[in-house]
Amino acid sequence: MANGSVRVRFCPSPTGNPHVGLVRTALFNWAFARHTGGTFVFRIEDTDAARDSEESYVQLLDSLRWLGFDWDEGPEVGGPHAPYRQSQRMDLYKDVAKKLLDGGYAYHCYCTTEELDARRDAARAAGKPSGYDGHCRDLTAEQVAAYEAEGRTPIVRFRMPDEPITFTDLVRGELTFTPENVPDYGIVRANGAPLYTLVNPVDDALMEITHVLRGEDLLSSTPRQIALYKALIELGIAKAVPEFGHLPYVMGEGNKKLSKRDPQSSLNLYRERGFLPEGLLNYLSLLGWSLAPDRDIFSIDEMVAAFDIANVNPNPARFDLKKAESINADHIRLLDVKDFTERCRPWLKAPFAPWAPEDFDEAKWQAIAPHAQTRVKVLSEITDNVDFLFLPEPVFDEASWTKAMKEGSDALLTTARAKLFQADWSSPESLKDAVLTAGEEHGLKLGKAQAPVRVAVTGRTVGLPLFESLQVLGKEKTIARIDAALARLAA
Repeated sequence: MANGSVRVRFCPSPTGNPHVGLVRTALFNWAFARHTGGTFVFRIEDTDAARDSEESYVQLLDSLRWLGFDWDEGPEVGGPHAPYRQSQRMDLYKDVAKKLLDGGYAYHCYCTTEELDARRDAARAAGKPSGYDGHCRDLTAEQVAAYEAEGRTPIVRFRMPDEPITFTDLVRGELTFTPENVPDYGIVRANGAPLYTLVNPVDDALMEITHVLRGEDLLSSTPRQIALYKALIELGIAKAVPEFGHLPYVMGEGNKKLSKRDPQSSLNLYRERGFLPEGLLNYLSLLGWSLAPDRDIFSIDEMVAAFDIANVNPNPARFDLKKAESINADHIRLLDVKDFTERCRPWLKAPFAPWAPEDFDEAKWQAIAPHAQTRVKVLSEITDNVDFLFLPEPVFDEASWTKAMKEGSDALLTTARAKLFQADWSSPESLKDAVLTAGEEHGLKLGKAQAPVRVAVTGRTVGLPLFESLQVLGKEKTIARIDAALARLAA
């Protein structure tokens, strides 16, 4: 494939939060364009005034920027085929619809919804395909006049060819659709508003899109669009029919297709939880594609270098949140410490942080960050992991307290306090030895001995490496917290 000849597009509708299936589609298109040296066109399909919103439009742009996608043509960038919002292209669609009508590729259909439903029900009862039956395909002038006298306003319907349509899907191979399964379809509403079935292929034609990579749910509309492209070519509006590749479904819980309504499909959820863009994109790329059979972790640059649409698996891909978190955790480990400390900042402030802003200690944060980096799966986990450093006293998790503070814990804590008081606080190893020796005096191994100390100081049974945490908190606060725990046990 010649460099620069590829033109792909990503064309979402601005309705609600972007979802992960949409992001996966954007990623595959963007990676394909970057791999081939082609053009990535970002287009907004906002012809549905009832559902589209400016807020969602702004959110879409912000989401793509956050993910690290750049586009060669589209909103805020411009390009030779502007404007890139369908709501600003209505005159173009009107013009194309008129040409299709004048050329005999489309016709006016006067059927009411009730008539269509009745004929569909009858077709189903007779075991026949229930699509549009061509009722208005060849109306006489008299029939048209009669319908118009009744005050009916027609829709515009595209006339499908009476022959099978075959194409080679870039993911699924050769596919054939027979005429009875692809009936004539509406392209303009009765009120003159163009439908997706018209605007989407017309924009692709006018923007000279060469490859359409999109979800499998749109596969059934492809033969209709191919027929429309051929008509547009004959009218001199399009140059060629693009190649199509239909990406596999993303499945959610209970093996159902992941829908916009599923909480785990919302991109905002992953941003709020502190997924890294590179971690999330790495995981989403694995929903239908892989760099190598034995490699799950890779950078976006590595993906771009290797991406080939022919290697996309046509089988449904299952969304696994635990796997997504695990891959994100690996990407957190790959950050340099300075980058990690900066990326955590939002979760160290209101509304996430439970401590007062003046209690945040930058030196302590810098000291604990390298230890936190090895433990968190998502950046939002940082808040609970470091709160013991910045709160006046730890937030006790009652289950942790009950689990750690068993009979004899007061005796162990008393011994550990004495050993820690004498320890060398410049070294975590010295603090570890102090607790180890205290445990030995009470017949406990380190794991059992350190649990009451950890809960007394941090409030929880699990968290960051304990002795590094004690060192960062400091001797005075550590001893004071052990004293407070002993007082609580005594009470």
